[in-house]
Amino acid sequence: MDLLHKFLNIVLLPITLIVLLFFMPPFLILKFLWSLKRYVYSENVSGKVILITGASSGIGEHVAYEYAKRGARLALVARREDRLQAVADKARKLGSPEVIVVRADVSKIEECERFVNETVNHFGRLDHLVNNAGVALQLRLFEDFTHFSDIASVMDINFWGSVHSTHYAVPHLRKSKGKIVVIASAAQWATTPGLSFYNASKAAQVSFFETLRTEFGQDIGITIVTLGAIESEMTQEFLPEAQLNWMPVETTKGCAKAILDSTCSGDMYLTEPSWVKATFWIKILCPEVFEWCLRSIILNNMPQTSKKDS
Repeated sequence: MDLLHKFLNIVLLPITLIVLLFFMPPFLILKFLWSLKRYVYSENVSGKVILITGASSGIGEHVAYEYAKRGARLALVARREDRLQAVADKARKLGSPEVIVVRADVSKIEECERFVNETVNHFGRLDHLVNNAGVALQLRLFEDFTHFSDIASVMDINFWGSVHSTHYAVPHLRKSKGKIVVIASAAQWATTPGLSFYNASKAAQVSFFETLRTEFGQDIGITIVTLGAIESEMTQEFLPEAQLNWMPVETTKGCAKAILDSTCSGDMYLTEPSWVKATFWIKILCPEVFEWCLRSIILNNMPQTSKKDS
C-alpha cells in the first residue's frame, strides 16, 4: 500500500494537470454558453414565496426589497419585530403582494421550526429560503478571549441557524423545486486576524451547503454567496472606522440586486463584489504573501491592547 501511495504521489498530479489543460478550454466555453442560457431564461419569482432570515436590516432587508420589486410574496424573520414591520411596509409599497413578519431567533432550533411552519401554513408553499441571519464580534485576537461563552452566538447563529432553518425547509423546497440562498463571506478564505471565530463559522457554513448541494442534486438549487465588505450594520460594528476609510465597501442595494440576479440564474456561487475573487487566488498561489499582507494591514489598524507581538 505504501508503494501505491508513493506511485500516486509521483504521477497523479502531473496527469491531472495535463488532463485539465486538455479539457479545460472546451469545458469553459460550454460553461459560458450555459451561463448565458440561464441568464436569458432567469427564474421569474413573481408570486413565489420567499423566506428571509435576518431581514430587519442590512443585506437581508435589501434582498427583501429586491424580491418585492419582482412581485414575490415574503416571510421576513428577525428578532427585532418593529424593524421587521418597517421593512414589510416598504416591501409592500415596492410591489410585494403579501408580506408576513415572524419574530424569531435562528439560534433556537424550535423557533426555526416555528417560522418555517408559519410560512408554509400561511402561504401553502415555500420556494426560496434565504439564510442571511448572521453576527460578528469586534476585532479581537484569539489570545484576548478569556471566556468562550461570549462567542458561542457566532456559531449558533451563523452556522447552526442556517442548518436548522434549512432542515425544516427542505421538505417544502423539494416539492417546489426551490432554492436555498446562503449568505456567506469571503472570510471563509480571507483569514483576517481578529475574526477567527467569525471566519470559522463561515467556513463551516460554506462546507456544509456545498455538501448539501452534492446530496440534493437537481432537486434543490443552492447559491452560495461569498461577500466582501458590504455597507451594513454588522460591517460597521466589527470593523474599525480607520479600516473602513481605506477599504472599498459596496452598497447594500447593489449587493442585494447581484444576489437576486445570481440566484434567479441558478448560479452555484456568487462572489460580490467580483474583484474579491482575486484574494482567493492570491491565497492559493501565494499563501505566504497573502498572510503577510493581512497581518501587516489588519493588525496595524487594531487597538494597541489587541496586538500580540505584531
